[in-house]
Amino acid sequence: MRVIVQEQPFDLAAEVESFAKGRTDLGAVVTFHGIVRGDDTGTLDHMMIEHYPGMTERALTTIAQEAMRRWSLGDVLVLHRFGEMRAGDRIMMVATAARHRKDAFEAAEFLMDYLKSRAPFWKKEYAADGASWVAAKSDDEDALSRW
Repeated sequence: MRVIVQEQPFDLAAEVESFAKGRTDLGAVVTFHGIVRGDDTGTLDHMMIEHYPGMTERALTTIAQEAMRRWSLGDVLVLHRFGEMRAGDRIMMVATAARHRKDAFEAAEFLMDYLKSRAPFWKKEYAADGASWVAAKSDDEDALSRW
């Protein structure tokens, strides 16, 4: 299990390739990566993501351990960036590996729902008309409630 919080961009292909390399005991790997999307008006210049070092890693490690307990997983990777990002930049990825796909898919969904609603990151969007904090969405909280 790995939890990584970093400022620099990551190589998606390299992360996916190395995630379960050499693991013959696993039959399913599920990956998801998120990208910064532009705003509805097309005026987004960039997004700034903040976090508290140490606290963020502990919170992500706790939820990754929870996924390992709930599902029969061989491995978990949670990678999330912070700092300045522009539309189209990779912001995060989750990977889960299991003997069977159901565990891998469900655990990946669980991790994503947690990241969208509870992970300790704060996002601020900067556009031509000013800056604003990204508010939590009730849909994200509702998604987490199913777990």
